Amino acid sequence: MTTATEATGATGTTGPATTGESEPAGDTGAPYTLTHLDALESEAVHIFREVAGEFERPVILFSGGKDSIVMLHLALKAFAPAPVPFALLHVDTGHNFPEVIAYRDRVVAEHRLRLHVASVQEFIDRGELRERADGTRNPLQTVPLLRAIETGRFDAVFGGGRRDEEKARAKERVFSLRDEFGGWNPRRQRPELWQLYNGRHAPGEHVRVFPLSNWTELDVWQYIAREKIELPAIYYAHTREVFRRSGMWLAPGEWGGPKEGETVETRQVRYRTVGDMSCTGAVDSDAVTIEQVIAEIAASRLTERGATRADDKLSEAAMEDRKREGYF
Repeated sequence: MTTATEATGATGTTGPATTGESEPAGDTGAPYTLTHLDALESEAVHIFREVAGEFERPVILFSGGKDSIVMLHLALKAFAPAPVPFALLHVDTGHNFPEVIAYRDRVVAEHRLRLHVASVQEFIDRGELRERADGTRNPLQTVPLLRAIETGRFDAVFGGGRRDEEKARAKERVFSLRDEFGGWNPRRQRPELWQLYNGRHAPGEHVRVFPLSNWTELDVWQYIAREKIELPAIYYAHTREVFRRSGMWLAPGEWGGPKEGETVETRQVRYRTVGDMSCTGAVDSDAVTIEQVIAEIAASRLTERGATRADDKLSEAAMEDRKREGYF
């Protein structure tokens, strides 16, 4: 694990440094109300502050994907004008989209954040992991992640998972207890009535925290539009070389694609989610503005992971199996 860019402070993102609550309508006597985005933002800000008060060494998982970008934006809001009191952690597969890595490094520098990078390639070079036959490194992230948590002594790990993404994630609590091996057991999930979160854990255990649990993909994009949050360009329609595999458009790369019989085409596509290039598919799209993306998502009948993540199609319970082993 390597460390980059030590933090000395942060000032916030493109939005104002508030908790997002609607202002009373002057002296008109109008009731004090929250929009659904205000309510989601306030809940997430509360979660960040709760973790800051309960835990000693929290860390934010940050990949440069839209959910982790929104999560960081919320953390900046939660503690402004003070710096975010957490470091960032990225598990780097080595097969990431270059645009996303460039975005990650730019945001870290802009907000003067601490970034820890756990490299899958380093584990492969040391012989602790082996390349998979299918070329994907997404399932290989678990060991570097757990080693980084152990080495950094992180007791709370923020993730951008949402319950609408996948059925295993729908079982997740906001505070998700992980055992001393990083494993997830749905039977050990605790009730969270009235937004009361239980962060107690034994030595060696840690808690995964999901501030975006109650958000949907559409909520995320509407919030990005409202807050004018910058994203990597691959989230909008662009021309790219891709090839067809298992019903998805994948980008060619050193990870082993395309194979014999797979033809590279130039198409206009965009990405709904960002991960390892070997298993993250693009979708045909003409959406070059955020308003067009929102309209496209509103009409979609498939979740982003269901439509574009090959690693979730390895088995009926692929995500749940990986979560039990310590995956995000």
